[in-house]
This record gives sequence, C-alpha cells and structure tokens, in this order.
Amino acid sequence: MLRKYLHKTLIEAGCDEAGRGCLAGPVHAAAVILPKNFKNKLLDDSKKLTDKQRKELRPIIESEAIAWAVGIVSVDEIDEINILNASFLAMHRALDQLKTIPESLLIDGNRFKKYKEIPHTCIIQGDGKYMSIAAASILAKTYRDDLMDELHEQFPQYDWHHNRAYATASHRKAIEKYGITDHHRKSFKQLPDQLKLEFK
Repeated sequence: MLRKYLHKTLIEAGCDEAGRGCLAGPVHAAAVILPKNFKNKLLDDSKKLTDKQRKELRPIIESEAIAWAVGIVSVDEIDEINILNASFLAMHRALDQLKTIPESLLIDGNRFKKYKEIPHTCIIQGDGKYMSIAAASILAKTYRDDLMDELHEQFPQYDWHHNRAYATASHRKAIEKYGITDHHRKSFKQLPDQLKLEFK
C-alpha cells in the first residue's frame, strides 16, 4: 500500500521521469503535490498499471493535486548533457512550473541534482512506495506516451505507439533497416553496436 507522505508537516512534491532508457524521443518528468488526505485505490507505480488505468488516473491527479507540472528535455539536449543530467533537468523544469512551492522533494531513484535550496530524499522504487511519486510517474508516462503516439503517425515503421521508443527487437530491427530519424538520440550509438546492447 502506498504511503501518503514522508513528512506529515511539510509540503511534499513527488518527482519521477519517463523515457530515460529510450532510443528516441525526449525525456519527460513530472512533479506532483498531493493533499495529505488524498485517496485513490487504483493509484500505483505507472509500470504496474494498464494504459487504460493510467489514462483514467491522469485527470483525477490533475484535478485533485495541489499543484502539478510536467517538464521536458529534448533529444538535442539529451545528446549534449547526457541522459542522467537530462532526467534531472526535466525534473527541475517540472518543479519550476509548480504554482505551490514545495518544502521537500521525494525523488524516484538513487540520485538527484539539488534543486534550489529545497531538501530532497531519493527513494529507490519510490513510485511503488509513495503516492506523490506514483502520481508523478503516471503524468510523466502518459504525457510522453501521447507524444510518441503523435510521432508514430509520422514514422510508423518504428512502431513507437507500441514500444514507446524503447530498445525492443522490432525497434532495433527498424533502425537497422531504415536508419535513424531526427528524433533518435545520437549519443546512444545506434548501429551496429547498439543492436547488441540491452536496455532497461
């Protein structure tokens, strides 16, 4: 069962990203501040939910959150600063947009680059432990999925509406056959070595 908060008396924002391990497309991150009494039996780590469940939860999170925002870092920026820094930057951009300033940050994962003077706590698999991080994981995932669905219409050969640009066998075979697009991350070696790599 997800925990409602880490600090009962502080305004907490949960943060998570989507698309870090993909071969194409930007990385998205979300920051969400939920009310301390927020309840939803369906809410969970986005990876444990179906696409339908995520789409059902997104408007609930957006309407009931005290504040929420999504930050995006482009493919060109990823290639310039690397994917880890891009993930941190996407979270920072989400936090920049919050209309309520948090007093504490709950970060999914084991590393984070400090944001202003706000204290943060890194929580491994935090999207399966805290409501605010789970909510952030859903927003980041659904907004990124929507974009990849749009890009799929332009580049159907890569099957992005199914693989979301992760390094699936079909995606890698498509890269081998058709080459890469402007939406592929050039810093991720695509061919031929890329085809031998495993991605999470």
